[in-house]
Amino acid sequence: MTGHNRLSAGATFAFVIVATAAMTASAAAQSADLTNAGKAVFKRANCFGCHKWHGNGGGGYGGDALSLRKTELTREQIIETVGCGRPGTGMPFFTRGAYDSVECYGMTRQDVGNRMPPEANIFLRATDVEAVADYVIAHIKGKGEPTYTDCTDFFGETSRVCDVYKALQPAVTDTTTSGQSK
Repeated sequence: MTGHNRLSAGATFAFVIVATAAMTASAAAQSADLTNAGKAVFKRANCFGCHKWHGNGGGGYGGDALSLRKTELTREQIIETVGCGRPGTGMPFFTRGAYDSVECYGMTRQDVGNRMPPEANIFLRATDVEAVADYVIAHIKGKGEPTYTDCTDFFGETSRVCDVYKALQPAVTDTTTSGQSK
């Protein structure tokens, strides 16, 4: 093998490494973007009006919303619930044509009858419904009690809404001096 061929092989190897790292970084950025898109939909569709910003639920516009932190729904079930609402409750449907041109829970509008969920104030595209489901799974479902960091991730660093969580933050310890906490 000549010196030129060794250089080409080395350059090719380096290119593959750099390209792989770039694709991994791009995939991570897209994943983060999906979650951010889901958070934006959560806000725009006013999911927090009933489920609260932290997902614990409670009283809201549509009644006593369930806790998304405690939900055992799968991603597919969350998508169907957002798209189709929940019959007999205040959970609205966000998919245009739900129960008419779009079957929900295996039912039509006639099947649901007077248990028809309310129509949301806005309709969401399928990608928006998926993004909000991904956001709920990544940031709300199965999480413990909301923290100051969770709050500032939702509202931003300057929001005074999060001040109530500051006192609940775990104390930061400094172990740089002889291994003792200050």
